[in-house]
Amino acid sequence: MKNDVITLITDDHRKIEELFERIKSGQGDQKKSVLELHALLTAHARAEEDRVYPGLDAHHSLEEHKEAEILMDSVRRAEPGSPEFRQALDKLIKSVTQHVQEEENEILPKLADKTDEKQRSKLGAAFMERRKEEMNALAVEAAGARPPRQRKAEGEHLTKAELYERAQQADIPGRSHMSREELEKALQKAGA
Repeated sequence: MKNDVITLITDDHRKIEELFERIKSGQGDQKKSVLELHALLTAHARAEEDRVYPGLDAHHSLEEHKEAEILMDSVRRAEPGSPEFRQALDKLIKSVTQHVQEEENEILPKLADKTDEKQRSKLGAAFMERRKEEMNALAVEAAGARPPRQRKAEGEHLTKAELYERAQQADIPGRSHMSREELEKALQKAGA
């Protein structure tokens, strides 16, 4: 079923693998492909964390998402074609591939056993809604919106995605389950 959360998650996995291949082969605009990969990995992980994992025992997967985020940041900072880029990309691919295999062989079959078709469809809709929110937020960032600090100085509020990124940098626990307001409060409390 197309709306089934398991199908949607595995479809994303295949898209991520295609992006890895495109980047590894040097096809097209590498920087654009890296931004596309970053957006998809981030949106996919946050949608899983917020809409799918709460009903499962998926603590290990949350740790793997955090590791992938850190590795993705290394890829984004490196210059495409450089040895640092290749090394960071290889580590990211290895980490994500291991996570995908574990998820598809262990977590998703458990989800299939615990839910019926209607529940998986409902989870799929929630997953896609959350994924779309993140993709939209990241598209604004990639399109060259004013930097968060500049907007903050001008009195504009930071987006949830920007607050999440700051919370990630400050290593605030539980950030993936926080609302925008909770992220603001946690960052203020942490002095970040």
